[in-house]
Amino acid sequence: MNRKELIKSEEYWTAQIQLDLFELIENYRKKNNLNKTELAAQLGVTKSYVTQILNGDFDHKISKLIGLALAFGKVPVLKFIDVEKYIKKNDSIRTKGSSVN
Repeated sequence: MNRKELIKSEEYWTAQIQLDLFELIENYRKKNNLNKTELAAQLGVTKSYVTQILNGDFDHKISKLIGLALAFGKVPVLKFIDVEKYIKKNDSIRTKGSSVN
């Protein structure tokens, strides 16, 4: 699968959102010095649900994703970008990053 096909796949974007959510939760948990049980209690969910999120074993409804974001003091921002523009922007970022190293 080439890069353009990857970017057009549902799996790619699902994984991206899962990774963003993982980082949000893990950063919040560490910043507030919470274990999974304490975090689950604060969110009103089970510890196993928190574990599922942190393991990437989930596929949320949009409403649940919004609720989690708001629980962490964040607002979810979703925007739609043309695939070609996304690739060009991503290439530009990757090129700048590699020139620094």
